[in-house]
Amino acid sequence: MSYTIEGKSGPWELVIGLEVHAQVISNAKLFSGAATAFGAEPNSQVSFVDAGFPGMLPVINRECVAQAVRTGLGLNAQINLWSRFDRKNYFYADLPQGYQISQYQHPIVGTGTIDIELEDGSTRTIGITRLHLEQDAGKSLHDQHPSKSYIDLNRSGVALMEIVSEPDMRSPEEAGAYLAKLRQILRYLGTCDGNMDEGSMRADVNVSVRKAGEGFRTRCEVKNVNSIRYVMQAVEAEARRQIAVWEEGGEVEQETRLFEPARGITRSMRSKEDAHDYRYFPDPDLVPLVLDEAWVAELKSGLPELPDAKRARFMRDYGLPAYDAGVLVAEKETAAFYETVAKGRDPKEAAKLIMGDFFAAMNRLGRSIEDPPVSAADLGALLDLVADGTINGRIAKEVFEAMVETGQSPGDIVEMKGLKQVTDTGAIEAAIDAVLAANADKVAEYKSGKDKLFGFFVGQTMKAMQGKGNPALVNEVLKRKLA
Repeated sequence: MSYTIEGKSGPWELVIGLEVHAQVISNAKLFSGAATAFGAEPNSQVSFVDAGFPGMLPVINRECVAQAVRTGLGLNAQINLWSRFDRKNYFYADLPQGYQISQYQHPIVGTGTIDIELEDGSTRTIGITRLHLEQDAGKSLHDQHPSKSYIDLNRSGVALMEIVSEPDMRSPEEAGAYLAKLRQILRYLGTCDGNMDEGSMRADVNVSVRKAGEGFRTRCEVKNVNSIRYVMQAVEAEARRQIAVWEEGGEVEQETRLFEPARGITRSMRSKEDAHDYRYFPDPDLVPLVLDEAWVAELKSGLPELPDAKRARFMRDYGLPAYDAGVLVAEKETAAFYETVAKGRDPKEAAKLIMGDFFAAMNRLGRSIEDPPVSAADLGALLDLVADGTINGRIAKEVFEAMVETGQSPGDIVEMKGLKQVTDTGAIEAAIDAVLAANADKVAEYKSGKDKLFGFFVGQTMKAMQGKGNPALVNEVLKRKLA
């Protein structure tokens, strides 16, 4: 069922497109050798080129071009072997040159697609219009002084990929799923770290509304939204605002707006510029970018396995359900960790342990998969102890918690704490005899038809054996004794 928002005049459909600015992972900027590390002292990573000094000429960074091509290939997109840089002219305090070097009519990457998965299990294909390279502007800081703005040019000249979608999304959920999937692909490719809280990935959200069967109405752009949750909230807020305007007999004006998360509203920032307002023209300091087909093919052959392919392989080779496979491939590092644990073992048990106790411990301790509470090797060794009957599943939980606390191997913990599973039928029989003798009344009830008491006897026996009884043997001996 399609998503609509109910207005006074009935349901309205949403039309959403995203322009995502993704900061390229590279050691130097797009047209200069200045560093790009996040968190450096203000204005400590600025070359004369970045600061717009007269006579300074841009020199293209080959690695930034390679990263854009890798991204295009990862988005199943057309790679344009001929592209061109243009000057986009506008004045802003943190834009030292008075123009931005960008790509306009001839981008490096053309049309592509992204497949998104929605909560109800359905999938949709969202079109990519283009990906172009451009340099970032600096940053204005308005909270350092009561009456002045400060300028930090560290970000000035950093390479950005602007990834523009088709207006194919129809709900806040689809917009959120698209952004999450794009971020996942970029992180797998290693072309952008996707850290939205650091500003290395930002989204401009284009929203319009319409009645069923209509063409497009006027859109508004909500600028620089820096989290997936905020993108979804901004879509909802802006759509409701536009519906109210149309239903009151007004006209939605094309403009750029800002989202205020605390108030859950969008507010006007400026009237929307058109391309002609920027007076684009080819950058006279840069020759067109011409790519070699063999070089593009070489980059393609070096691409990693991407999330969709990895998820399909996890389902096929490991027999995992779609949900589990999706969770385990969400981050490249988690998928690699899982494969290390699952190698040569029961893959479903490995998934269960990682998605259960392991993820819970990681969340509780605020650790990451790069710095896990338990190593993949130790987690695998724990599964081996269960598989070979040294310990049972209940004791494994206790051993896991001890591993998290002490950092010791599962084998050492089992040995030290004397947690080996009891498989001696003589010891199991003795424990069962004692339990049945102490609960003669319940034995009589069981024999008169109260079958559900069987679980009670199992529980009492395991309690008497401090959880170390082999569950299969306990069940087997109990059935024999009670018969």
